[in-house]
Amino acid sequence: MIMGWAAVRVLLRPAVYPPPASLPLGAADGRLLCPFDSCFSPSWQVAVALMNPQAFATPPVLELTDVTYRRERNEIIRGVSFTVRAGEHWAMLGPNGAGKSTLLAFCGAVTHPTSGTVRVLGQQLGRVELQALRRSVGHVNPRHPLRSPLTVRDIVLTGLTGTIETPPRWLPTTAEDERAATLIASLGLAGKAGARWNVLSHGERGRVLIARALACEPRLILLDEPSTGLDIAAREQLLETIDLLTETHPEVASVLVTHHLEELPSSTTHALLLAEGKVVASGTATDAITSEHVSAAFSHPIDVRFDDGRWRARAAARERAGT
Repeated sequence: MIMGWAAVRVLLRPAVYPPPASLPLGAADGRLLCPFDSCFSPSWQVAVALMNPQAFATPPVLELTDVTYRRERNEIIRGVSFTVRAGEHWAMLGPNGAGKSTLLAFCGAVTHPTSGTVRVLGQQLGRVELQALRRSVGHVNPRHPLRSPLTVRDIVLTGLTGTIETPPRWLPTTAEDERAATLIASLGLAGKAGARWNVLSHGERGRVLIARALACEPRLILLDEPSTGLDIAAREQLLETIDLLTETHPEVASVLVTHHLEELPSSTTHALLLAEGKVVASGTATDAITSEHVSAAFSHPIDVRFDDGRWRARAAARERAGT
């Protein structure tokens, strides 16, 4: 409770105001004085609101409300709503063309919706300076369009500037340099800090991009198909790294886009399933990622299994004719 009890007692003090017509007057001046009046007074209503835990709840990290997006008369997104709170890890699933990339662009303050409301870190798109907001969101994109042969250290530091390349004449502070070194080491890349991007394996690049995303100390990280191009071993190492975020950065929220259930980390808490720009299912991961919902999203009978914290999917067995 943030308010002191003295303040609450002031709010709960008996109110004096005109009584309902059906009640007898209790004072010579024609006004009702009763210690139970406060139940009806604005002061009591304020006190009740302040004692409600929701009154002190942290605003959502990400909030989309009835969002629609049209491009050249084509409706790409159709009335999508979902909310991400601190510490939640969402998966965004759906076939090609479902609208996942467009929604992720809203989440990263890159694209404005045609209608509806998008709030990122409590700021509504259209009412905030986008470049500053983007620097507060971590991004992991395996198709990182880097052109210069930057070192691992330099790439991680670009997470502070929100740029792909190192800005001209920009230099990190000592504290920023130390933080980058700590992130690099924590992701098992201590011996690679001076290695250049073009000599890194795909798995190492994935971990570098996660370190880059964490450099700005974000409250939200967006992962756009982070397992793209990885072999099984590299994929599993990357997913283990993502899972570790729940321990090293417990308040950070994330949204991960993928086509494949096998690419979901075990730390996934919620899921949003899309098809043709509409929500098929949304909610906790175990409730949303089911055979029924996945089959509906991908327009094909899919058997979904959840085992030891991970999901897997395969085509459902069809009954043979005559059996």
